[in-house]
Amino acid sequence: MEIIVAKTAGFCFGVDKAIQKVNKAIGKEIIYTYGPIIHNQQVVKTFESKGVQVINNLDELDHLPLGTIIIRSHGAGKADIDVMKSKGFKIIDATCPYVKRIHKIVEESSRQGNKIIIIGSPLHPEVVGIKGWSSQDVYIIDTIEDIDNLLITQEDTFCLVTQTTFNFFMYKEIVNKLQKNEIHVMIYETICSATEERQLEAIDLSKVATKMIVIGGKHSSNTQKLYHICKSQCEDTFLIETAEDLVLNVFDDNDIIGITAGASTPKNIIEEVILNVRRTKF
Repeated sequence: MEIIVAKTAGFCFGVDKAIQKVNKAIGKEIIYTYGPIIHNQQVVKTFESKGVQVINNLDELDHLPLGTIIIRSHGAGKADIDVMKSKGFKIIDATCPYVKRIHKIVEESSRQGNKIIIIGSPLHPEVVGIKGWSSQDVYIIDTIEDIDNLLITQEDTFCLVTQTTFNFFMYKEIVNKLQKNEIHVMIYETICSATEERQLEAIDLSKVATKMIVIGGKHSSNTQKLYHICKSQCEDTFLIETAEDLVLNVFDDNDIIGITAGASTPKNIIEEVILNVRRTKF
C-alpha cells in the first residue's frame, strides 16, 4: 500500500492567523468569537475549554458581560460589527486578509453605484459577511442556473466577487456564461490562491489514487468542495472529521491512498489519520 499526502493539506494562512489571535487573547479578559472561529469542532471545543464563548447572533449581546469579540476568519458584515462596538464590546478582527480584500472591493464598488454579484453559497458566513459591506443590491450565484434568475437591465453595472473557498472549476463555468450574456460586469479574482492550489492538487491526486481520504469539518465549505472534486475522479473517496471516522477494512494492500484536508483541519488530526492508515493490517 502506498500513501500520498497532499502538500497543501491543513491550515491555510488565514485560519492560522485567526487561531493565533485567539490564543494570544485567552486569559486577558472575557473572550467571545462571533460564530465558530473556524469550521472545525475539535478546535472550537479546545477553545471553549479555555473559556472562549461562541456568539451565534447579536441578540445574545444584551445578556452577556462586556468583553472582547473576535471576528472569525470568515469575516462579518459592517452593520454587525457596528452593533458590537455600540454595545461597548472591544473588537479583534481575525478576518482572513483575502476576505478583507473582498470587503473593501464591495464597499468601494457599491459606493460608486455598482450592484454586486457574489459567486458563493448563500448561507455561508463568508458570503453573508461580504453581502453586509454593500450599499447596493446584492445577487448571490451558487450555480450556473442561478444566472437565469438575475433581474437586470441594460443600464445595470455590476461588480463580481467570489467566495474565497468556492469551487475553482465551477467559478470558471459561471464566469464564462456571465460573459456570454453580455452583462456589464467588473470581475475581481478573489478565490484564495491557497484554495485554488489545494483544489488543483486534489484533482491530480485523486486521478492516481485508488482511494481518497478527505479530512475536515462537516460544516467546512472548502472541505465539502474538496470531497466533491476528489469524488469526481475517484469513486472511493471518504470524507472524515477525525481518525475515529476511518473505516480501515475498506483498504487493501494494493491501494494507492491519497490524503488531503480542508483549510480548517489541524496538523495533529491529519497526522493521526496517516498513522492509523499505516497501521492497517491485511
